[in-house]
Amino acid sequence: MINWNNFFFVLGLACVVVMLFTFDVSFVELWGHICRAGYWLIPIVGIWIVVYGINALAWMSVIRGNTSPGEHVSFWRIYKLTITGYALNYATPVGGLGGEPYRILELSKDISKQHATSSVILYAMFHVFAHFWFWFTSVFLYIALYAAGDKACSFDTTVGIVLGIIIVFCLIAFYLFYRGYRYGLVVRLIRWIGHLPWLKGWSERFLSAHGEALHNVDAQIAALHTQSRRHFYAALGLEYFSRIVQSAEVLFMLLLIGIDGGGGFDGIALTFLHSILIVSLTTLFANLIGFLPMQLGVQEGGFALSTAALGLSAAQGLFVSIICRVREIIWIIIGIALMKVGNKRGK
Repeated sequence: MINWNNFFFVLGLACVVVMLFTFDVSFVELWGHICRAGYWLIPIVGIWIVVYGINALAWMSVIRGNTSPGEHVSFWRIYKLTITGYALNYATPVGGLGGEPYRILELSKDISKQHATSSVILYAMFHVFAHFWFWFTSVFLYIALYAAGDKACSFDTTVGIVLGIIIVFCLIAFYLFYRGYRYGLVVRLIRWIGHLPWLKGWSERFLSAHGEALHNVDAQIAALHTQSRRHFYAALGLEYFSRIVQSAEVLFMLLLIGIDGGGGFDGIALTFLHSILIVSLTTLFANLIGFLPMQLGVQEGGFALSTAALGLSAAQGLFVSIICRVREIIWIIIGIALMKVGNKRGK
C-alpha cells in the first residue's frame, strides 16, 4: 500500500531541488539580493505567519459549516495542513494537483472522507473566488487613485480597455461561482472532462463507480451556501482579507528600497495601496498561466509589468520579484518539513 504522505514529501523535495537549480538568476546575484534585503527578510517572511493563519481560519469556517456536529478538527492541525498544502501547490506544476489531494487525504483522518473532500473543494473555491473579488475591487482602487491625482496611476484608452476586460472577466467568474455554490460543481466538472479527447470513457466509468458519493459532495457544497450563510461569508471575507495582509510583504520591500510615497503616515498608506495594486496585477498574471512550478518566470513578468505600470524601474521590479521567490522557497521548505510532523493514523 502506498504511503501517500511519503509520496507527497518526496515529490515536494524533488520540486524544491528543481526550483533551486532553475532559478532565473545566478546564486551570486541571488545572494546579493538577499544581503540587500537584510533584516527586512524577517517581516517579509514573517507576515506569512499571519496570512496563513487567516487562510486557516477561512478553512475552519468552511469545515464548521460543512460537517456533522460530532466531527471536530483543531485549528492547529488545519493551520499545518494550510501551510503544507500551499507548499505543494507552489512547488508542483498546475497548482492544486499536489496540495488539494494531500489535504483531502490528511483531513480524512479527522472527519469523513466525503466531508473532507467537500471541505477541501469548497475552500479551494473560496480561495479562487476571493482572488476574483481582489482583482475586481483593485480596478476601482486604481480608478480612485487616478481620480485623486495619484501620479503613479495613468489613464488612457489602453488602460481603460484593460480595466474593462478585467471587470467583465470577473463578472463572468462571479456568475460561474454562484452557480457552483448553489448547485455544486463536482459532477458537472467530471462530465465536462468527459468532453475532452480520450477522457470520455474514464469520465463515464468514474461517474458510474462514484456517482452517489460525488452527488453527496455536491449536495454538501450547495448546503453551505443555502444553510450556512454565516460561515459562507466569513470564509470569503477572510480569504479576501488575507490578500490585503499579503500586500504588506510588497510594502516592506518598497520601503526597503526607499519608496515611501513622500514619507509620513500618508506616504506609507499610499505606498500600501500601490502594494495592493502590484499584488493584484501580479497574481492575475500568474494565475492566468498557472501550469508552471511556482509560475517560474511568470511571476517575475507579473512583477515587472505591475511595478513598471506604477513608475518603478526594471531593477526595482526584479528585486521585488526575487525576494518574493526567496520567501516562497523558505515557506515551501517549512511546509514540506511540516509534512513529517504531528501526523495522524488513518481512521
